[in-house]
Amino acid sequence: MTKIVEEIVGQVRSLSESEREEFLSWLGEYEADHLDDWDKEIERDSHEGGRLSSVLMRVRADIASGKTRPLDEVIDDS
Repeated sequence: MTKIVEEIVGQVRSLSESEREEFLSWLGEYEADHLDDWDKEIERDSHEGGRLSSVLMRVRADIASGKTRPLDEVIDDS
């Protein structure tokens, strides 16, 4: 954990219950507002030449060669 994150954690731990609820409410709203940014980044990274393109090529090759199973089968086996 970085020093600044440790400081934030310490501050959060020192909050009263109502202050913590207020902070968590703000944090939830902040995260919801920024999910769209994350979705856009994933979309960009998924396109040809993006950071995930090599991973997606391997996944598609595995699917095409029958090396994968449907998720419901995997879940049922656990």
